Amino acid sequence: MSKLRVHNLSLSIEGYVAGPDQGPDQPLGVGGERLHEWAFATRTFRRQFGGPDGDEGLDDEFAARGEIGIGATIMGRNMFGPIRGPWEDESWTGWWGDEPPYRHPVFVLTHHARHSFAMEGGTTFHFVTGGIHDALEQASEAAGPDDVRLGGDAATVQQYLRAGLIDEMHLVITPVLLGSGERLFDNLDGGPVGYKCLGLVSSESVIHASFVRDIDA
Repeated sequence: MSKLRVHNLSLSIEGYVAGPDQGPDQPLGVGGERLHEWAFATRTFRRQFGGPDGDEGLDDEFAARGEIGIGATIMGRNMFGPIRGPWEDESWTGWWGDEPPYRHPVFVLTHHARHSFAMEGGTTFHFVTGGIHDALEQASEAAGPDDVRLGGDAATVQQYLRAGLIDEMHLVITPVLLGSGERLFDNLDGGPVGYKCLGLVSSESVIHASFVRDIDA
């Protein structure tokens, strides 16, 4: 059975995964891009976006793990783009240009129906209006023997945490203070219970914390 995995989810010391005032010009909010400086320095991320080779080492090892054994991705509409409400047209195709880095089916949670479409490189976006369980069922079927990756935003991860559906979670704690924005562990009715830490290691840049759902909890 497919696992639902979170990888490379960067947050500030205060627990924010995005800064304030998110919008088309600042998709990660004010200062939010600083949360991902560690990732875009790695070889894995630079190769995904067609850049020059980056750093190897611990950060790159964790970045690469997020690509292994993944057959589909689920994301919130906020991660897909800045448009809210009904789709007035279907011209928006994501933040990633003509060739998104996923290269497998991606299922976008939304309240408003939209046609699926394929992009260069093997990524196909599907839009799910039936909620988180429906999205997970569709993504698991599309992934086949592989696992499903869950992408941010905070609200999407919170929904799956509340439902106890995330099997593995890799968080990256960055030496950044944002002051406000979207905090990962808000709205969880007391916290993400039922998970245990399997590893806590630090590179020169960030701390990598790995959690797994505790089936005995």
